[in-house]
Amino acid sequence: MQALLGIDIGTSGCKALLIAADGAVIAAQTETYPLSQPHPGWSEQDPELWVEGARKAVAGALAKAPEIEISCIGLSGQMHGLTPLDEGHRVLRPAILWNDQRNGAECAAITEAAGGLEGVLAATNNRMLVGYTGGKILWMRNHEPELFARMKVMLNPKDYLRLRLTGEVASEVSDASGTGLFDVRRRQWAKGLIEVAGIDPALLPPVFESQVITGRVSAIGADLFGLPEGIPVAGGGGDAVIQTIGSGVIAPGELQSTIGTAGILAAALDSPQDNPDGRLQVFCNVAPDKWHCMGVSLNAGGAMGWFRETLWAGSDGTLTPFDQIVAEAAQSPAGGRGLLFLPYLNGERCPHPDPGARGAFVGLTARHRRGDLARAVMEGVVHAFADMHALMKPMGIDGQIVKASGGGARSPLWRQIQADMFGCDVVTTDGAAEGAAFGAALVAGLAIGVWPDVASAARSCRDLTRERPDPGTAQVYARAHRAYRNLYPALSETFGALGEAIFDQ
Repeated sequence: MQALLGIDIGTSGCKALLIAADGAVIAAQTETYPLSQPHPGWSEQDPELWVEGARKAVAGALAKAPEIEISCIGLSGQMHGLTPLDEGHRVLRPAILWNDQRNGAECAAITEAAGGLEGVLAATNNRMLVGYTGGKILWMRNHEPELFARMKVMLNPKDYLRLRLTGEVASEVSDASGTGLFDVRRRQWAKGLIEVAGIDPALLPPVFESQVITGRVSAIGADLFGLPEGIPVAGGGGDAVIQTIGSGVIAPGELQSTIGTAGILAAALDSPQDNPDGRLQVFCNVAPDKWHCMGVSLNAGGAMGWFRETLWAGSDGTLTPFDQIVAEAAQSPAGGRGLLFLPYLNGERCPHPDPGARGAFVGLTARHRRGDLARAVMEGVVHAFADMHALMKPMGIDGQIVKASGGGARSPLWRQIQADMFGCDVVTTDGAAEGAAFGAALVAGLAIGVWPDVASAARSCRDLTRERPDPGTAQVYARAHRAYRNLYPALSETFGALGEAIFDQ
């Protein structure tokens, strides 16, 4: 039986997924690994953890379907990570990840060198955000000069896995878009920006369209991963981009929401529309004739995890199951009895590109109970999505349907909050339930002609659940969102003062 293999290098684990030519899932396996935070605001991982996680995940999936023959492999992974390699392709230091906050000064320096925000947007159509790979390269140059002098190439996480699988140094357009050094309009490196930033272009890998075969499993890769030598490996895609096709989002009017550690609202574009103030991200889509628009909140499921660990832990350290927390949240009315939550616990990216933003409960009274707080946290994440959608509407992204994904999509309450706040149906699909690995497998199929085009591949995604909006609740949320929108402008100066006070200590 022929199958397609998708491998996703996530922040907390690797997933390997086998699907058939009709999109049906054959087998899956996930292997977890840890995250290192050696200093406040730092986030790192040893790339060998990705390799070992992928090796175990692939072995586990294959053990569940020993009769299959893999036709092609697609790769996905967490975006923006810097994996620095020396001349022999040896890793020089732990990878600096997407949620790392250390490189603010370097991002500001690149922006200034480009002539300010307008110059950066002209070059890439995106801000140089803290967390993007470009600022990390300069951080290494400024803070680890001896290691930087030995760096000969940098790769994003999934592209490091490609190197170990195939021996090839390569990337593709969607992940390259997230470096902050890529001209997404022309789908090529932004040579002028790279030059003024003082970055050697030789550090950046060759870039291909996502559906191009970028290598084949080498003899070394075959031995390491337990795969037959010679299997083609497609370009793949960054997880935030490739999972839209995995949810079946490709047509105008479709939105994808992802509630994972971070929160993402995304849509496909037929052209690389201008991103006037750079608060959204406009990347290359995995389809060669489409682009990808998204807003990314750094705090979504992660905010709920913080809430659980902080306020729902027993005296012995045991944590209350999420289902129980959500059940209590469901007992609170829409709007949490007048309680709002700003989910900016790790700074924010969209709609407010502010590493110094802080979280806040606003409206607390003596009558509020923990179920109200739980509901406010869940609603706060969706309010952030609504803020992002307001930025997308001028691009013609009207949101006729939301396709929910990520761990948060397993909650009917969280899906219903989205339906009521957006005023449209919210569905989950079998592809979205499998995450970015499903999109990677679809791209693998596109690379070898299993489907003639992306729209055909997207039709492999079948609906699993559907929530419809309640007009009365929608009115409650409309009023609540007007209040929510005013909170960041009112509190941003205070956030800055608190950050300075904490720094001074």
